[in-house]
Amino acid sequence: MSQLKKGAILSYVTIFLTNIVGLLLTPFIIKSLGQSEYGLYILLGSFVGYISLLDFGLSNTIVRFVAKYRVNKDKVGEKNFLATVFLIYTVISFFVLILGSLAYFNVESIFGSSLTSEELEKAKILMLLLVLNMTITLPGQAFTGICSGYEKFVFPRLVNIIRYVIRSILVVTILLYGGKSISIVAIDTSLNILIIFVNMYYVLKIMKVKIKLVTFDKELIRTIFSYSVWIFVFAMIGQLFWKSGQMILGVTISTEAVAIFAIGIVLSGYFGAFAGAINSVFLPKATFMVEENSSRKELTEMFVKVGRILTFLLIFIWAEFILFGQDFIELWVGPEYKDSYLITVVIMTAYILPLVQNFANSLIEATGKFKFKAKVYFITISLGILLGALLSPYYGYWAITWSYSIFWVISQIIMNWYFDKKLNLDMKSFFKETFGKLILILLISLSIGYFINNLFGLSWGYFMVKASLYAVLYLGMTYFFVLNEYEKKLFLKFKR
Repeated sequence: MSQLKKGAILSYVTIFLTNIVGLLLTPFIIKSLGQSEYGLYILLGSFVGYISLLDFGLSNTIVRFVAKYRVNKDKVGEKNFLATVFLIYTVISFFVLILGSLAYFNVESIFGSSLTSEELEKAKILMLLLVLNMTITLPGQAFTGICSGYEKFVFPRLVNIIRYVIRSILVVTILLYGGKSISIVAIDTSLNILIIFVNMYYVLKIMKVKIKLVTFDKELIRTIFSYSVWIFVFAMIGQLFWKSGQMILGVTISTEAVAIFAIGIVLSGYFGAFAGAINSVFLPKATFMVEENSSRKELTEMFVKVGRILTFLLIFIWAEFILFGQDFIELWVGPEYKDSYLITVVIMTAYILPLVQNFANSLIEATGKFKFKAKVYFITISLGILLGALLSPYYGYWAITWSYSIFWVISQIIMNWYFDKKLNLDMKSFFKETFGKLILILLISLSIGYFINNLFGLSWGYFMVKASLYAVLYLGMTYFFVLNEYEKKLFLKFKR
């Protein structure tokens, strides 16, 4: 089995593990911390997340350039490129420390109007730990990027699975003994440092990748940033998109509002992770196809192949949540989080199209045509953030949810035009092959699922019965009426 297939399988093992453990762990964390401190924990994580933007898109840039150097068999250029990247990361870590220090000494002025004095003290400690975490992990991401550029997906994903299991055990243990949010962040920081050293050993000693500054090439730095700057802009947009919502609510409303909104973000994040797993292993493949000048037909066939699998999976998850999500949230975290249901539904719905088109995003990165996408998302999402911020004092998290989602959809409509006209993808063929038969099956299954939902009351047992019945219905109908022979073989292999 190829590294790509093994990497994809391990990615889904990771997703299954993180989703199941996360679903079990989140209510325990909320109960242990309390709604207010959980909101504070999410709020500070979102705030420090902005500092991570100083990565400037270098981690993705490493994947693309390493894959390109491999195609061209340029070992000297590769080791000089990697050494140059680490020099850039050294400078970035220095600025992260400066910005983090400024944020630490200004916590009161930033959050003073919405946090209590006790929360402000905790916020300062959390800020300190999170900035330290970010300073170390930003350059550490380079080793994972190198593995991806070499299509060595198995080892870093196995390490990540082990890390997550250990982290979950430690978090539960610490909280049982009275630990709080500071303890969770301390655990994350320690494990991140350990994983960086493990990945570094694998890259340098096992893969024997050479990192050596042959020459200080200013033109190479310019090339790196001309590519990475637009990935950086898009990453900035991604951070702003939902984390700014948590920031706005934290400043204008309360940490309780942040907690309710955060549940919607967490659940939609699990939803998006399924597509992200496939996309993460296809950037090197997209780079190879671009370097080999693949035809419009070949690119579209790969686009459709990946898109159909993603659509089949994501629509299933979306439909399950539409039907039974309200029961799930009430059972999972309690009736006080009932508004999180509609927040999640709206965000999931806005996510579907961009998630199933992830391979097109890989092609954009591979061709270095990120500029247009970054500009489109920057404009549309900035408008969404502005509208959400203006309306949030009156409508709270509903203003954030609806304004962000609407502008997210608008940006994707524009990108579909770009995929067809500029990226040389046949979008009519994509939509016909991907959504054609599935829409009818979805409508029929949702209608039957609605009656299934009304047959049983509210309990974990009834929830599992309803979700299982719908799964059999949806999977059976799609297997016989939607999947092609290649996809049926994949499905049967997965069952075995």
